[in-house]
Amino acid sequence: MERKDVDIVKKMQYILNMRSVLNKNAFFSDGTEYYRTPAEPREGETVTIRFRTQKNNVDAVYLVCDGKHTEMEITETAKGFDYYSAQITMGSKVSRYHFEIIYGSLTCYYNTQGVRMEYEERMDFEIYPGYETPDWAKGAVMYQIYIDRFYNGDKSNDVETGEYFYIGDVSTKVDNWEKTPAVMGVREFYGGDLQGILDKLDYLQDLGVEVLYLNPAFVSPSNHKYDCQDYDYIDPHYGKIVEDCDGLLNPGDRENAHAYKYIRRVTDKRNLEASNELFAKLVEEVHKRGMRVILDGVFNHCGSFNKWMDRERIYENQEGYPKGAYISADSPYRDFFDFKDVNRWPYNPTYDGWWTHDTLPKLNYEASTTLYDYILKVGKKWVSPPYNVDGWRLDVAADLGHSNEFNHQFWKDFRRAVKEANPEAIILAEHYGNPEGWLLGDEWDTVMNYDAFMEPITWFLTGMEKHSDEYREDLYGNSEAFIGAMRTHMRSLHMSALYTAMNELSNHDHSRFLTRTNRRVGRVSYAGAAAASQGINPAVMREAVVIQMTWPGAPTVYYGDEAGVCGFTDPDNRRTYPWGKEDQQMLDFHRSMIKLHKEYEVIRKGSLDFLWNDYQGLSYGRFSDCEQMIVVLNNLAEDREIEVEVWQTGISRLEDTVLERIMLTYRAGYTEEKTTYVARGGVVRLTVPGYGAVVLYHKDEKECE
Repeated sequence: MERKDVDIVKKMQYILNMRSVLNKNAFFSDGTEYYRTPAEPREGETVTIRFRTQKNNVDAVYLVCDGKHTEMEITETAKGFDYYSAQITMGSKVSRYHFEIIYGSLTCYYNTQGVRMEYEERMDFEIYPGYETPDWAKGAVMYQIYIDRFYNGDKSNDVETGEYFYIGDVSTKVDNWEKTPAVMGVREFYGGDLQGILDKLDYLQDLGVEVLYLNPAFVSPSNHKYDCQDYDYIDPHYGKIVEDCDGLLNPGDRENAHAYKYIRRVTDKRNLEASNELFAKLVEEVHKRGMRVILDGVFNHCGSFNKWMDRERIYENQEGYPKGAYISADSPYRDFFDFKDVNRWPYNPTYDGWWTHDTLPKLNYEASTTLYDYILKVGKKWVSPPYNVDGWRLDVAADLGHSNEFNHQFWKDFRRAVKEANPEAIILAEHYGNPEGWLLGDEWDTVMNYDAFMEPITWFLTGMEKHSDEYREDLYGNSEAFIGAMRTHMRSLHMSALYTAMNELSNHDHSRFLTRTNRRVGRVSYAGAAAASQGINPAVMREAVVIQMTWPGAPTVYYGDEAGVCGFTDPDNRRTYPWGKEDQQMLDFHRSMIKLHKEYEVIRKGSLDFLWNDYQGLSYGRFSDCEQMIVVLNNLAEDREIEVEVWQTGISRLEDTVLERIMLTYRAGYTEEKTTYVARGGVVRLTVPGYGAVVLYHKDEKECE
């Protein structure tokens, strides 16, 4: 029997069996605007909730919301599906709901994890009244810049060798841009700065970037700048130095009170104001291009160089600066920190350090309303004119304060302060673990997406832990584990946070994803920098980028990933961008995938459903009422034939449907050459190359009118 005849028989069997078999795979609902309108309701608004089943397949569907059962009505039938609807009025508190489906004597349930035979309250859908995240951030293409390693646009502001002393040695100016970072390279500087970003805005715009996320830019003695020295000013080494002097430390001198050049550079208000002005110019130029900027806010702790602490005695004798808390018991900043011994002044070293690091004094908000209010003002200052930043990324946000209750109160107040100044600002937190407690609509908007993106993808495609510290054969290619992790952790984000979540493959805290494709456990301290580039598989990286650019959320490229940069976990992941020596194929591929991501609205707003999976294989669909995108991945080395039931995305089972291939990746590269596939009976058959991915697309023009 020919394939055509087989398809006809299958179609007839489907029609005959429409009512005789409960088709649980046809059940679907989520929190996107097609299944919940409005998707982000406010108190008092009427919300329409929809649920999909196969046509004529069930006896009844009930919406169970906050314990109340409402029988849903069929309000639309299309492409072999019945769509049930019911309405609720949004109250002042969270509403939780699931669906009960009646089929003869059988009752089953549908929640965030799909179909269940038993009710699980903790897996209900949730709606938080007034939980709105900025529309511009939903699906926005972000680009993370570690400023010192991106591009040196102004050599006159470079940190000099011997300019000051920090953590065991003097600062070092690196003259060789291609040098790999030292194992203890916290005081190594390559010269990247704000002018460098300005100089490369054409590149970033051509790449397709919509949002720049900058690692910390405020005054600080390290290249990572998570040890803030002054929250009010951009570091002149990143900005502008208009007043300078001689005064490097003499050989063997460890006293920063003698670091006259450094003191002038970072305390002279003319340098500080000029640097802030340059930053304002950068943001203005970015905005002119239709792009946005997010700053890194490190508010749990500061640095030992901080003007409030002044352990290094940078500010002790500078006009206009009160004595730091380390210097004097009478310092106005004494209560900003928790000192264990109140009899040690002057020069009291007994303050509480974050994770006991004396270079990272823990900020003691509970003891000082002045500090509390000051940081709220900092939050407002940078999202307001003349800087007009578009949001904050919050470092170790769950650690702030000394209790969970205090932490939540602070972030509630921080949100109010920031949103009053700039309602469109995003508040995006670094967090490991379940973030639900902060994602109720009155604290954070969203998070860096480790649990529901970086980690599951890394385990599935490479078998590696995100630091390259562990390899697990049981998770490598384990699509069931991938799907389970995604469903579980995506539920924790709710829809508003999920569609703005920062989806990264690499960043400044973890190994480069391209390095993870070699499936080698290692750190630069014992494996050496060269090992990070050995045995890598760029084709697997391309698979990951396909997922990144077609997944719900904000795909975030870590500078240099698009150019093929490798590296173990920090500091090796902080290598410089290889200007003029990029992997052009990887760069072009990123450019193409970013273009694809931005071109198809269904990626930014559409639903997600898993369609097929097995060992080293996965397919999922992104879809709305009139668009379908099908992604199929083969992470085996050899090609294979795959059959995917695409009808679950809304493609008809009764009519042949043409899907266009818009991207194909394979071991040696990729192609955007268009070709077509025909879905017969709602099923598409295709050959997927080894270490390859296929992206298919269909749009019903009439439905989209």
